[in-house]
Amino acid sequence: MRRILIAAAVVCAPLAATANPSISAIIDNHILPRFEALASTSQALSETAAQDCDPTSDDLRTAYGVAFDAWVSASHLRFGPTEVDDRAFALAFWPDSRGATPRALAALIADEDPIGLDAEAYSEVSIAARGFYALEFLLYDDELMQPRDYHCALVQTVTEDIAATSLAIHNDWQTHKGVLLSPGPDATYRSDEEVLQEMLRALTAGLQFTQDSRLGRPLGTFDRPRPTRAEARRSGRSAQHVMLSLMSLQDLASHLAVSDATLANTLNRQFEDSLGKLADLDDSVFAGVADPQSRLRVEVVSQSIGTIRTTVQAELGPTLGVAAGFNSLDGD
Repeated sequence: MRRILIAAAVVCAPLAATANPSISAIIDNHILPRFEALASTSQALSETAAQDCDPTSDDLRTAYGVAFDAWVSASHLRFGPTEVDDRAFALAFWPDSRGATPRALAALIADEDPIGLDAEAYSEVSIAARGFYALEFLLYDDELMQPRDYHCALVQTVTEDIAATSLAIHNDWQTHKGVLLSPGPDATYRSDEEVLQEMLRALTAGLQFTQDSRLGRPLGTFDRPRPTRAEARRSGRSAQHVMLSLMSLQDLASHLAVSDATLANTLNRQFEDSLGKLADLDDSVFAGVADPQSRLRVEVVSQSIGTIRTTVQAELGPTLGVAAGFNSLDGD
């Protein structure tokens, strides 16, 4: 992990503070590459599953991890094409506090429902049975691996559905770029400031989700920690998702803070502090939340993200001349 963090420090270093944020640069250098990566890695995942649907296959699990990484790195961009037809939820239905995903998958498998054999029709099933979290159950939960033939076909269908959804998002972003670059009185966005507000909202919502859900859910309370609520714990990805999210959000923040070198450096230091504290945990699924001493270290990571959120709200928003406003997490 430390090698990844060192690379992240280089990639996400603050941009030179010479101009106001360039919406075009953010689209071309932050948004579009992430959705291109999501589409290409999801297609590779689908092709791998078509060749080898064994849930214990190293090739399949590796392809799953690469595609899931791409989604987490883009998951804060919850606006525009990402939200059409609930695409983001179709890729990532989590948190799942009521256990809808394993129930939906178990029902399909028990009935050997023919819809699980039809990738095109599968878009009509419950969102809980679609996307990366559903696939995690299929690849890492022994109770869902019978009957083998139907399970194999279901893995292939779910991966094909993921690939189709990811490609639709990527394709629509090619057009949506023009929407962001052409604000006006009768357009989706009336001004560049509204576009920047949308991007600031993506940054704040991403930080909120990582602190409150990716860390907050397993932390629970001191008297009642919830380690089994950690995100993607079956595949051992919980801490990796926090890392990937922070790295991606750091990149977006550096673009948004480009006009203020001092603020850009402050945010960069704060992100690096969070990433360093996360690396020091050496706890891939936050199992340590149940131990008081280890729990404190997880809380410190969470607090460091809270510090970033405060800086974004108190300093980055006013620098841009906008407020983050409401996001999809508010009111949940």
